[in-house]
Amino acid sequence: MIKALCQQFPHGITDQVIQNDMPNLEAQQRAMAINRLLSLGQLDLLRNSSGLLYRMKDAQTASKMKGSDNQEKLVYQVIEDAGNKGIWSRDIRYKSNLPLTEINKILKNLESKKLIKAVKSVAASKKKVYMLYNLQPDRSVTGGAWYSDQDFESEFVEVLNQQCFKFLQSKAEVARDSKQNPMVQRNSSFATSHEVWKYICELGISKVDLSMEDIETILNTLIYDGKVEMTIIAAKEGTVGSVDGQMKLYRGVNPIIQPTGLVKAPCGLCPVFDDCHEGGEISPSNCVYMAEWLDF
Repeated sequence: MIKALCQQFPHGITDQVIQNDMPNLEAQQRAMAINRLLSLGQLDLLRNSSGLLYRMKDAQTASKMKGSDNQEKLVYQVIEDAGNKGIWSRDIRYKSNLPLTEINKILKNLESKKLIKAVKSVAASKKKVYMLYNLQPDRSVTGGAWYSDQDFESEFVEVLNQQCFKFLQSKAEVARDSKQNPMVQRNSSFATSHEVWKYICELGISKVDLSMEDIETILNTLIYDGKVEMTIIAAKEGTVGSVDGQMKLYRGVNPIIQPTGLVKAPCGLCPVFDDCHEGGEISPSNCVYMAEWLDF
């Protein structure tokens, strides 16, 4: 009867729900039935703001956790619920209400069984998040294509930046050389993010698979630099590169006014600007960025 009730509520039921549905079932009988289902690995024991929660476990998970005690099953379930974004050990402790020493022991045991894995997060390189062993970590954890071993790949981003701009420039030049009327030239100078993505993929300059979202991130930096402009048009459903009936178009542009030299000075974006002063360890006299800017 409890199993049938859990199947009606796949997200789980509380002890109060069982009492309301089975008023004639005594507390001792209810506890025995729940413990029996837990020992057989047919129920998951969770904890939420309202107390304990019982949820049916699928057959695949039950076979994986065969032989595990209830505490280990609880920690596994907490990690499973976190999905591919993972969960800190501190949050596991909060949700499971288990001592940290016991949690660390369980985590090592689950890792040795290859049921879970620890992944370093770019948000905090010294901390690890835990997720199921077969999951691909979310971009918010790994940093996506722009990170390698928690290090930001600035050179790789710069190369992509240059190649995307080069593609849009070449498309604009072809449009100008067509000698058509200005409006037709302008329209033909636009490229979709899918076209730019395809060009970058064919170049083979990336060791990782880049998505259209990745390329649009690069194109956005070019927009902020004043090198590219974007427009959005309506598109038929199913058109390659369209999302929700809309398509983004990009074109390379030449700035109307070149920025002044002072604007390009490295001081404005310098992370140690406040510590920089003449005679100090960091000073304009020995600044490598200032030297490069003056040579330019």
